[in-house]
Parts: sequence; structure tokens; C-alpha cells
Amino acid sequence: MSLWAVTFLEYWKRTSSILSHRWDCSEFEEIEERPRPEFTALAPMTVRNPVTGAEEPYFPETQRLSRTLTGNMVIILMIAIVLIFLIAIILYRTILSIIIYRSQNAFFIFSAGRIASLTGSMLNLLVILLLSRLYTYLAQILTRWEMHRTQTKYENAFILKVFIFQFVNFYSSPVYIAFFKGRFVGYPGNYNTLLGIRNEDCGASGCLIELAQELLVIMVGKQVISNIQEFVLPKLKTWWHRRKLKPAPSQEVIDEPDRQPELSPWEANYQLLVCEGLFDEYLEMVLQFGFITIFVAACPLAPLFALINNWVEVRLDAQKFVCEYRRPVVERAQDIGIWLTILKFISYLAVISNAFLIAFTSDFLPRLYYRYTTGSMRGYIDFTLSAAPANFTQSHMTCRYRGLRDDKGQPTQDYYHLLAIRLSFVIIFEHVVLLIGRIIDWMVPDIPEEVEIKIKREHYMAKEALAENQVRQNILYYH
Repeated sequence: MSLWAVTFLEYWKRTSSILSHRWDCSEFEEIEERPRPEFTALAPMTVRNPVTGAEEPYFPETQRLSRTLTGNMVIILMIAIVLIFLIAIILYRTILSIIIYRSQNAFFIFSAGRIASLTGSMLNLLVILLLSRLYTYLAQILTRWEMHRTQTKYENAFILKVFIFQFVNFYSSPVYIAFFKGRFVGYPGNYNTLLGIRNEDCGASGCLIELAQELLVIMVGKQVISNIQEFVLPKLKTWWHRRKLKPAPSQEVIDEPDRQPELSPWEANYQLLVCEGLFDEYLEMVLQFGFITIFVAACPLAPLFALINNWVEVRLDAQKFVCEYRRPVVERAQDIGIWLTILKFISYLAVISNAFLIAFTSDFLPRLYYRYTTGSMRGYIDFTLSAAPANFTQSHMTCRYRGLRDDKGQPTQDYYHLLAIRLSFVIIFEHVVLLIGRIIDWMVPDIPEEVEIKIKREHYMAKEALAENQVRQNILYYH
């Protein structure tokens, strides 16, 4: 999946260069892009453009920098709120498990960990969706307040704000389960606590199964809710919009009550909803890209669910944009902007994340190590379990727990051997995948040779036309 992500981005850059050249947008941002109408209306002063010589609206960079720093503080505050909710959900799962264990019901006690994990995932999804709505509205206000000159800079700033928050919002819980849950539990007689409650431990099947469950609940749950919203909400909004535009009964023709007046195409288009852009569509695809690349080692079914969702999404979007929304006003753009940088960041993060998942969260390396040292897998479960200190139990029975520790609770030599193997695996895995990605990047140029030749030909023709025009002006001048 990591190699697929790198290859996908390389071929996307090629497709983007072909389309931008075909639509004459290759140099749009540097040369042709005009100031935003909102910026022009609200800018406090004007300065002369050194390139065109015309007076243009201007906003001081120092003021914009101070406003940007203020906006960043709001982002940090919202991220802190997300982490507070994450800690609350962790405590909820632990307390619910304790309550179920004390209920004396054999069925619920057997499934206590699974019930707490599943309900915690659903509660986490609800919190994620509510905070997403709130922060997107807040990010719009902050970005408008920062007074960016062009539409591209405005959109890039807005997208970056929303993505940073959504990244923490959607991925904080899976990251906790993958890399932190069960790592700081301690051992019998010396357990670590959080706010007086013992830290969470992974279930009998390990944290990888819980991570897969969390991913499926968040990713598939979000997809289902989003598809229902995209199908139902536009229809309700269209119905309400047409109801408001419907003339009063006194204005209708009384002689022909059953006959509906035929509307012209522009009037029918006016009765539809205003198209609000493609930001939500892009954000949904980028978050999905993160789910299927960053945590694919824990949940190999994630790409399948993403593919099924996208089949449905294509038809829902087609129906929505054709039947429910007005025809959008065309806007030129050189590329997809900061979205490509975000996708590159996710692809690099996916390599590191999957390396740590395979090395530290799964049993892949411990099994290989045990097979290499003993020659078979006989006694592997006993190898992964340690004996609790003798003073921990009051009976003569031996209490076993997961971990490579001795009778005093100290890590054994096998623990340090495995730690060295895991760190070595992460370094080798990361370097090999990134090296192959670099080779793919080198072998697949960002701009196809055919497009590059066309661009050079156009620059040559422009120089020729400029020289010819200069010669004609000189001839007219001398005559």
C-alpha cells in the first residue's frame, strides 16, 4: 500500500500537468491570478504593483502574520479539546469494563472488553463528527479574518487549518490504540494509573484486532453517515428552497389551477441549491486515503470498504450535482493546491506507521524471533507470558501475564533482543520502501515528455512572435 500510494501520487502529478496544459492553466497562479473580491473590498490601503504599474489593494504582512499566529493558537486549543475527549473516552472504556466485571453476569463479563471497546468507538465517532462541524465553521471565520490576497492562498490556508484539526480528530484514537494502549500498564504489584484508574491493557487477542475494529467503526461509520447526508440533505434543502420560491395562492392563475407554468432553463436552475464547492469532497477522499494507507497493516479490508464506498459515492455525487445543485461557476486553478502536499505527507507517514505497526503492535517479529531461536513454535504462548511476583498472590497458584519480565518485574534479555530487532526492522523497512519510492519518482517524470515539448514549443513561438512584433514596430518607426 505504501508503494501504491507513492505510485498513485506520481501518476497524479503527470495527469495534473497534462490537464493544466490542456486547459491553459500552467502559469495561472504566478501570472494571471487576480486579488479576491473580499480582499479588494476590505483591504485598508493600496500600493503600486511593480510588475503591472497599477494600484492594487494591499494588507500589511505584519498584521497578517499576527492574525495567523492568533489563528494557530485557536487550532492548538481545539486540538487540546480533542485530546481531552480522547482521555474521557479512554476513562469511559475502563470504567465501563469495571462496571461490567462487577455485574455478576457471565455473558457480559466474558465480552466486557469488546463491549467497552465497541461502544467507545461509536461514542468517539459521534464526538468526531460534532467537533468537525464546529471547527470547519470556526476555520472559515479565522481564514477570512487573515485577509489572504488571492483565492489560492485563501483556500490553501483554510484547507491546512481544517486538515490539521481533522487529522488529530480522526486519527488520535487509532494512533492511541496502535502505539500507546497496553504499553504503560506496568506489572502485577506495580500497575500504572491514570487519574486513579489503572491504565488500559489490550484484550486477549492483542491491540491489532482492537485497532481494526476502531478503524472499521470510524471509517465505515463516517462513510455511511456521509452518504446518507449527501443523499437526504440536498433533497430536503431543494424542497425547502422551492417552497420558499413558490408564489402565494393569490398570485396563481385561478382559471387553470392544474397547469404548471413552464420554466425557462435559467429559472429552473435558479430554483436549485447554490453549489458550495468541492472542499467537502476533497476532504473526505483525503481522510479516506489516510485510513487505507496509514493503518492498512492492521486492517487489510479498509481498501475494500473504501472501494465499495467510492462506487456508491460516484453515483450519489452525480445525482447531487446534476439534479440538486445549480450549475457551478467555472473557476481556473493550476492544480489541486495544498491537497497534493497533504497527500505526500500522508504517504510518507504511512510508511513509518506501518513499519511500527508490524514491528511493535503485531506478533510478526516475536514469532520469527522465537522460531529462529528454538527451531519451532512449540511453547510460544508460554514464552510470551511472565510469572507475577510471589507476594502478589495469596494462594499457591502462579499468576501469568503478558510480557517478557522476570520474577521481580524487570525486562528479560529476550525483551532487549526483541527491542533491537524491532527498531532494526523499522529502520530497514522505512529505508527500503522510501528508496523504492524515490526510484519510482525518478523513473516517472512529473511532466510527460510530450507535454514538456509542447510547453517549450509554445515558449519558442511566443519569443518568435515578440521578436517579429518588435521588428514591425521598428520598421513603422523609421518609415
